[in-house]
Amino acid sequence: MKQQLFSFPPVLPEQPKVLILGSMPGSVSLDKNEYYGHPRNHFWHIIFGLFNQVPPEHYDEKITFVKSRQIALWDVIGKCSREGSLDKNIVDEQPNDIIRLLQEYPAIRLIACNGTKSYKTFMRHFGTENVDVIKLPSTSPIPGRYTKSFKGKLEEWKQILDYI
Repeated sequence: MKQQLFSFPPVLPEQPKVLILGSMPGSVSLDKNEYYGHPRNHFWHIIFGLFNQVPPEHYDEKITFVKSRQIALWDVIGKCSREGSLDKNIVDEQPNDIIRLLQEYPAIRLIACNGTKSYKTFMRHFGTENVDVIKLPSTSPIPGRYTKSFKGKLEEWKQILDYI
């Protein structure tokens, strides 16, 4: 049965330089009320791995860490319907107001899309908006068509370091 879902509010440091956009949180993340809350999602291991650190156990510490690195988190989709957690099941999507966010935070130099769905949805609704936009391999634990190893994902995600 399809559920109507809403994304989380953005995580915003005072002067974000990088905005990481997911598509829509999965059911585990929504239940926990945490970005990338599924224990098998590679996101936090990748973000901390970029700085040669191990992610802490507590969510608040993870959020403090990304903010301290001028990294903002949000989802390109603000509202949708979906059965389960897979991006391919998303219908009736409505984007978040990313244009307004970029206007309010002009220090953002890069939008890093976490996976294909995030990237395609962003490009369909917004285009480049005078900021660099890259598609990075999804951190999802669900194997996809272009699944890379953790090491391969981490290598590609290193691109964001050029912007912070």
